[in-house]
Amino acid sequence: MWRYITTIALILCLGIFAFPARPKDSAKPGPEVYSAKHETSSKLTLLEQDVKLTDELCRSQCSLDYAKMLAQIDSGMHAQAVLSDMQKHHEKMHLLIWTKHGEPLEKGVTSGEVAAGSYKKEASKYLAEAKKQVDQGKHYQSPKFGAGKDVYFVQGTPAVTGKDGLVGLIHQDVLYQVTDHQMKNLRLEPYPNENRWKIESVHTDTLQDKVVDHPEDNQGTSHYHQNEVVVRFKTDPNAAQLKQIQAEIKATSLQKLGYTYVFRTSSMEAKALMAYFKKWDIVYAEPHYLYLTNDERARDREENSGAAADEAGGEISSNFTPNDNLYSRYQWNLPLIETVQGWQLNRGASDVIVGVVDTGVDLQHPDLQGQLLPGYNVVSGNSDPQDDVGHGTHVAGVIAALVNNNRGVAGMTWYNKVLPVKVLDETGAGSTYSVAQGIIWATDHGAKVINLSLGNYADSGFLHDAIKYAFDKDVALIAASGNDNTERPGYPAAYSEVFAVAATDSENMKATFSNYGDYIDVAAPGVSIASTYPNNQYAALSGTSMASPHVTALAALVRSTNPNLKNTEVYELIRKSARDIGDEGKDNYFGYGVIDVVKAIQLAEESVGNTQSAPAETPTSEEEPSTTTNASDRVSAPLPSWPQTLARQLYLITRRHLD
Repeated sequence: MWRYITTIALILCLGIFAFPARPKDSAKPGPEVYSAKHETSSKLTLLEQDVKLTDELCRSQCSLDYAKMLAQIDSGMHAQAVLSDMQKHHEKMHLLIWTKHGEPLEKGVTSGEVAAGSYKKEASKYLAEAKKQVDQGKHYQSPKFGAGKDVYFVQGTPAVTGKDGLVGLIHQDVLYQVTDHQMKNLRLEPYPNENRWKIESVHTDTLQDKVVDHPEDNQGTSHYHQNEVVVRFKTDPNAAQLKQIQAEIKATSLQKLGYTYVFRTSSMEAKALMAYFKKWDIVYAEPHYLYLTNDERARDREENSGAAADEAGGEISSNFTPNDNLYSRYQWNLPLIETVQGWQLNRGASDVIVGVVDTGVDLQHPDLQGQLLPGYNVVSGNSDPQDDVGHGTHVAGVIAALVNNNRGVAGMTWYNKVLPVKVLDETGAGSTYSVAQGIIWATDHGAKVINLSLGNYADSGFLHDAIKYAFDKDVALIAASGNDNTERPGYPAAYSEVFAVAATDSENMKATFSNYGDYIDVAAPGVSIASTYPNNQYAALSGTSMASPHVTALAALVRSTNPNLKNTEVYELIRKSARDIGDEGKDNYFGYGVIDVVKAIQLAEESVGNTQSAPAETPTSEEEPSTTTNASDRVSAPLPSWPQTLARQLYLITRRHLD
């Protein structure tokens, strides 16, 4: 029973705890835990580094956007139309002015007034300086100014011909977004806010109440909705029994999915609710847990991706460097794991679908166009998995941002499609219920690999059922290990069906925050990773959340190379190909080592012919035969059938419990 009432909070895996620097010639990373003061200092240092890099990414991309506008104007397009179109798609372009040499600045195209106070004065000063520099044929960028959500910088760029040019005011609210994101997820502030969420907190091991009033208190702490409980009955209650239950607990709401119920009441807390349901014939009753944001290819594969390869320049030479304009300077992570060399062997296949179960994905991001399949929003119950946090968009970019498109960053795969599933809401929080639904939905809609950049320290029977369902359907499940520099097993990463990922830095050393333990399979880059971010932006984030999608992308490349590999064979191949960087053999900090894209794909190529296609599943007496035959059919399945499909699968899961 305790297995089912252990509390859990899955967090977006971005936490960090101090980890002592070690000499570069040291072979053992031996973790030590410093005082909370030292840990906070370390977190702030990484936060500052991520914000600084995000500032650089913003400025670099803005310079390229200016160059694009100037080229369009030089080709004969009307200046005001060009500026208006840019501003329409880039909210950060707060003010854009086409300026003539020797003439005063005009009003320009603006999205609104600059924030009140001294910011207007500073903006005017820097705009005047930008105009002066442009008139002299020079480029100009001001220091950033402002505070909070209202941070700006001014940019001026001269035209290629003549001394006209473009001057503008850039709104860098992305810096606030990244700061707020990391303050929560690096645990530099207590999170979640219990008053806001009506959350109960307990110590994971003892289930004793625990007050979280300092960031460090989140260690070993789990959170759940204090007036809600998830129940599975052995025998589905009839209408009269449900009415009785609702009356006795004074339920304010009842949500049913398949044969599982979520009861909410204002008169009883979760522990009392679980005690109440003992008198009913149940499989389990557990709290409604809170989750927080913690390449020889087969001929059909060549035909599947050949057209896209031709568009991108055909075969890749050994000295190929992608022309994505943020790649060379900021994406240290891809060369470190031999990604470009791996692309000479395989760049993926569109029918090997990657599920990203997270905060959703920015569906309009230009660096993800054509890479996303129709997804699902579990939170709202509709087909719009738009990201309103940023985490899922960042994860998706690591996996599948467009490569060699003269823009932004490069993803690890060229052709694997991402299936976005939103299970966490606009605050980055969700529940066991929504995450489990998301895993099952992604599985039923064609995902062959699923990324789970979330986790914490308590076991949930409900979540594990969903994990087992996906695993039994031959899905490779990749999860972040967690970010508290602790040996405590984190879930879902510690489930045997899941492939657990730790994080490394640019020197192939253990990331200071990365969790460790005997359940770790491999490690991957996870410090200051540049990737896509909502509203046509890019950001640098740190965490095992960023390490996990590197391995997810590799699993997709492996399955693209040999689609007959089972999920367990994919796991073993990635372990076998990893570069040992810690103690000889498997260790608790890096598992089998840091991933190696070239070696993994080579092993997958060698396995072609040694594996056989898995036989079609024969439905049991409880299951209905599948009516889908390929990935595209599964993905295009109409959304209205989803509730019935999930109800069926949860029913079968329940039956397995009873058996």
